[in-house]
Amino acid sequence: MADWLERYRGYILIVLLNLVVLGGMFFFLRRPEPEPVTILPPEPTATPLPTPTPKPLRVYVSGAVAHPDVYELPCDSIVKDAVEAAGGATGEADLNRINLARRVHDEEQIYVPRKGEENPPVSTSPSSASPSPSDQRGHKVNINAATAEELSTLPGIGPTKAQSIIDYRLANGPFQSIEDIKNVRGIGEATFEKLKDKITVQ
Repeated sequence: MADWLERYRGYILIVLLNLVVLGGMFFFLRRPEPEPVTILPPEPTATPLPTPTPKPLRVYVSGAVAHPDVYELPCDSIVKDAVEAAGGATGEADLNRINLARRVHDEEQIYVPRKGEENPPVSTSPSSASPSPSDQRGHKVNINAATAEELSTLPGIGPTKAQSIIDYRLANGPFQSIEDIKNVRGIGEATFEKLKDKITVQ
């Protein structure tokens, strides 16, 4: 028996090696193929809409400033920004008579009064335009544009109250309604009743 194994040992090893190889190939061929990986394209992102750029304000700055002229300012500007754009106030400016924190409007005129100036020009904005023809026919006084002399012609309004009305406009901007005149110092309900049919804000 030992002689037989010794004689055919080489053949037996070859057969066993072939069986191992065949078994490995059979196992490899029976192994399931991996499923293909599907790569999805990235989802498109929404393009944000462009934000409209606010239109700059055009403001005429005059009076006691270094460089009176028309200036373009950002839409959220205040009177102080307009004065600084004009080179700043001069040494003769009376800044206590204007409201530097007030928001400015497009096409507005900002006048910086001088110290001791009694009747400075009125700072105007589109809402303080000249009276319409119907107002002129009714002989109403535009309290946003009238001079001290014109205001003094109103019942119950003398030179002192007329100047108070102008000072109020300089500090707070144009009157939005005729009722706002009651905010002026010295003008109460009784005076307003005399004025309401003779004044306008447009």
